[in-house]
Parts: sequence; C-alpha cells; structure tokens
Amino acid sequence: MKKAAGKFYEADPWLDPFSPVIDRRIAKCLSRERQLIGRGKLTEFAMGYFYYGLHREKDRWIFREWAPNADEIFITGTFTGWKEKQEYRLNRISEYGDWEISLPSEALKHGDLYKLLIHWPGGKGERIPSYANRVVQDEKTKIFSAQVWNPPEEYRWKIGNFVSTATTPVIYEAHVGMATQLEKTGTFREFTENIIPLIVRAGYNTIQLMAVQEHPFYGSFGYHVANFFAASSRFGTPEDLRELIDTAHANGLRVIMDLVHSHSVKNINEGLGLFDGSPGLYFHTSDRRNHIAWDSLCFDYGRDNVLHFLLSNCRYWLEEYKFDGFRFDGITSMIYYDHGLGKNFTTYSEYFDGGQDEDALVYLFLANKLIHEFNPAALTIAEEMSGMPGLAAPTAKGGYGFDYRLSMGVPDFWIKLVKETLDENWDMGHLMHELTQHRPEEKIISYCESHDQALVGDKTLIFRMLDAEMYTGMTIWHHSFSMDRGIALHKMIRLLTFGTAGGGYLNFMGNEFGHPEWIDFPREGNNWSYKYARRQWQLLENKDLKYHFLAGFDREMVKLQAEFRVLDEMYIGRLVENSHDKVIAFTRGQLLFVFNFHPVKSFTDYGIPVKGKYRVLIDSDDPAFGGFNRFDRKTIYTSVKKADRATLNVPFRLYLYLPSRTAVVLKGEPVRRATDI
Repeated sequence: MKKAAGKFYEADPWLDPFSPVIDRRIAKCLSRERQLIGRGKLTEFAMGYFYYGLHREKDRWIFREWAPNADEIFITGTFTGWKEKQEYRLNRISEYGDWEISLPSEALKHGDLYKLLIHWPGGKGERIPSYANRVVQDEKTKIFSAQVWNPPEEYRWKIGNFVSTATTPVIYEAHVGMATQLEKTGTFREFTENIIPLIVRAGYNTIQLMAVQEHPFYGSFGYHVANFFAASSRFGTPEDLRELIDTAHANGLRVIMDLVHSHSVKNINEGLGLFDGSPGLYFHTSDRRNHIAWDSLCFDYGRDNVLHFLLSNCRYWLEEYKFDGFRFDGITSMIYYDHGLGKNFTTYSEYFDGGQDEDALVYLFLANKLIHEFNPAALTIAEEMSGMPGLAAPTAKGGYGFDYRLSMGVPDFWIKLVKETLDENWDMGHLMHELTQHRPEEKIISYCESHDQALVGDKTLIFRMLDAEMYTGMTIWHHSFSMDRGIALHKMIRLLTFGTAGGGYLNFMGNEFGHPEWIDFPREGNNWSYKYARRQWQLLENKDLKYHFLAGFDREMVKLQAEFRVLDEMYIGRLVENSHDKVIAFTRGQLLFVFNFHPVKSFTDYGIPVKGKYRVLIDSDDPAFGGFNRFDRKTIYTSVKKADRATLNVPFRLYLYLPSRTAVVLKGEPVRRATDI
C-alpha cells in the first residue's frame, strides 16, 4: 500500500516499516464510518437517546427499548405495585428488536420509580432501561431503580455556548463525592458553592470530574459504570450537575468528564451484561468477555449497536450537560487483546503484531470525529500507557484524533525514583529524558501524581518523603532534615513536571497542597468509614501549618500558563543537565527554569548559557512558600562574558546563586540595544 502524503508517521522513520498497517487500519475506520452513516454525519447517527428511553411528548409518555432476545417486556414500578400489568406491556415494533409503549400523561409522574421486567426464552428478570437518564438507590434496600425525571421547570442555562479562552488545559482532577471536608458523600451543589471558588483561586482552567456516570459500588471510583446515560444520583440531581457546569463556565473553567467506555459492571440487575437474557447484546461472548484484572465486562466494539450506543453516549453528555470534552478511561485495555497487561512496549512491533483490537481503534476514531464534529472546541484526552502511534494525532493525518494523551509514565517514574533512589543519586539527564519523551505527533498531559497514587496501597509523593512526620511535623516552626527535604522536593518536582510538560498539566485535588491522607472509600474492611474519602481543605486556612506554603507555590506555578502561556510553546531549550552538580536549566518560551537538586551544595555564580536580562518570577526558596530566603528576588540579572586569556569566543552566561534544593523561574526582559547587556 502506498503511503499517503501528510501522514503523522512521516515524522518518525521507525514507523516506516509499519506504514501499510497504519494506512490499512485508518482505511478500516473510514470504511466503517461510511457503512454506518452513508453520506450523513456522525452527529446524526449518534442520536440514540432521542429515540430510546422514556420521553414526554405533549400529553403522552413514549418509551422505547432495544431488546432483540426478549419475548415480552413490561414497565413495572411504584405505579404498578411492581407487578406486571397488561396496560404497561410494550409492543415489539421491528424485527430488529425495538419495543415501544405509549402511555397517557397521568400514567407516570415526576419521581416515580420504574424498571423493565423482561421475559426471554427460558427466563425473565428485572432490568434498568439501557438509556435511563436517572437512576437512584433505595437507602434501605440498596436496590437501584430508574426514576421518572420530569421536573416542573427545565434548567435554564446562564451561559449559552461556552468556549474557553484558555489554550492549553491545566487540569484540576476532582471527585465530587470526596470534595468535602465532612465524613460523608459530597454533592454537586456543595462542589459548586465550595470547591469551584477554590479551583478559580488556585488558577486552574479545566476541571476533570470523575465518577459522573452512575455506578453501583461507590468504592470503584466511578470506573465500574452500570448506567451510562445517568449522572450519579448519590451526588444530586441532573439540575445540580448542570448548575455546577454552568457555574464553572461562568468562571471561565472548562469541565471535562471521565468517560468510561472501556468496560462495564458485571451486575446483572443494574447493568447490561444479560439485559434481555442474551450475553452478547453489548459484550463479547468468548473468553474476551471478562476483564481478568478489573472483574468487569468488555464491550464488543465490532457490533453496530455497541458503536451506536457508545457514540450516542458521547453526544449525550456534550449536549445535555454541556461538558467540554472527555478523558477516555482505560484506552490501553481497549486496544489490546491482552489489555496491555505485563507489557513494557519497548519495541514498535508490539503495536502492530496482531494483538490489537482494531474494532476498538475504529470506535476511538469515530468517537473523536463525532466529538469534534459536534463541538470543535471540545477536548479529548486518552488515558493510555502503551504509546500507541497515532492515537493523539489528528484523524486527517491518519491518527485516531485525541487532542492529548495522559503521560502515565511520568507519575510512575517519580514514584519509583522517590521510592528507590536517594535524590543525591538522581541523574539529571535521565530525569529530563523521562519528563520530555513523547511521540512527535502527540501532545501529552503531564502530572506528578493523580488519584491513582493517592489510593490505599500506594502513597502520594509527599507521603513517601515525609511518612509519619506529616502527622507531627507540619507546623511552620518544625524543621528536620526529612521535613525540609520533602517540602522542597514537593515544590521542585511539580515545577519541573509543569515546566517540561509536552502539552497540558494535571493535578488531583488536594495534592497541590500535600494532602496528608490516602484515599480509602467506605467498605466493610474500614467499618464503612468516610474518614479517608474526603479532602481537608481546612488545613489551608491554618497559617500555622505548612500546607498553605505548598498551595501558594502551586498557585504561582499555574499562573505561569495564564500570564505567559508557557505550555503553548512546545519547544524546550535544554541548557544544563549536570548530574554532578544536580543542576538543570532550560528555556520555555520567554521563561528560564533553573533547578538545583543538590541536597547540600549551593553554588555561587553558577553560569547558565543564555543572553539577556532576566527578572525573577518564582523562587521556591521564598519564605512565602516555606523556603529559607536565600535567593535575591529583587535583582535584575544580566548575562555577561567572563573571559580569560586562554579562551576565545566566550559565550554569554547568566550567573546565579543557586541554593541547595531550590528552583527559580525567570523571565527575559526586553533589551533595546546590544550595549544594554
């Protein structure tokens, strides 16, 4: 197959032997698109939620469901005493498997609970409708049911078509239920009132909401979804979620959601696994059905109805709730038959050796085309660890269309480094390599740690560095070697990760100020306690504790993007990577970043090979950030030539005093004449 011009792989000669496979896969994507939509649009194809589910039409209710294996279907609920009644029996209206019922307006009212009772050859069972947009759990019985949701007034949006003025996403990853200081499940309204102002003050421009889709088990962090079109009722009502997003938009914040299309719960009564008695309605029926690591069900992306269901789900959240995009969860698991388990992906052949689920790749291609067709400003981010070539390249260039890929290797690298290697032995070149490596065609979201590193069984970076001293040494008067080291490295690690990010940046809520606790959801093993399923923002208000130092530093760091759009400039000018001195220096746009990771050695007049005048923007040793005030932040620093008789063509260097374990960010100042330097 001849290579097409303008393809992403032309920037990577190592992909040349595999270009026929790449072109064939994209041809399959395009062929599948034509098969599904003909000459139409994906946005017109992905409208399943307008047809299926419960809808109020003038003076009647219309309900439709797709269940090809069913013999009979009844709506049962509080209005039928949960019994079969003939007047609530659906009619089969197509050979394809569509069922429908029309009911008078008085048959159902807002707040009624209902389910489907589906009969199939050899059995029957209660099921929640596949397109249910409201699902609630009974507090006593713990049973989930669909709920008629038809409030007297629809939510009135304050902000119409929101388009963010932010260029590069600086993401605050948040879980609404945990976003409370109280030992309980937080709500959408509490997040709107209490947390959005904190995020605005912290300077982030994008909120990433976890656990939005309804999931039966709270402790799954929202990743075992049962009801894909229902916002989790444990956090509040659909109107509450709309108000949250509307308020975020009014404050200039994008809101993206964790979209879980990589698998689904095994729960039979709540989920889709045996919806009409058939195991193959949405999922594989072979040995690929069960996810061996997640104890969940794997979608069969080769089925038309699965593509219709999932693509409609993408459009639904964009349209009904005005989300600004998605972070797609579990992409690696989707695109490899073995889910990528136990692989290091060290050779290119592992991307093209036949172990890839090309139907899943087709779905991701179509999903990205749909999302950007519906909202060109929407963001799509792939949670993908293998580095699949083309995943975050435009579809027009033969890629799969994600705007960004999460750089999942970066937090793993930091945790491993902090856990296994003393910082006096860190290799600066290796460090920079790990932080800056990514495929040439893609942009990445870098981060030091996300929710994964805060879960029980792991430790956050600051917990690994301070351990038990976090409980005894966080007062501003306490100093020790380990405490001062941990506070200093917490700031430096974040700044270096931010400054070298190959696109955007992400932080999990609370990590920016060194939250002292891990995450452990209520479960039998902890006596159903919420003690560790919350975030203690009150710690920031106590100026006698060091948490506000870390939060203040993070705020000034994030401000670099708002004021200088530093992450928009993809080029990083690497100047110094000296492992003996433990010094790193590089430029990014107008800014100069300098780090001295040496644990004990400070340097006087350390020469950085740049020309110009510079003023200090951020100094990690600033007392406002818990530092020791060893750096002169008021001076305008000017590069000079320090020549001697034995040296010709001496370069300009900026000579700085670099205290141990500190970082500084400087901005180049305009120079009118060469003689000014």
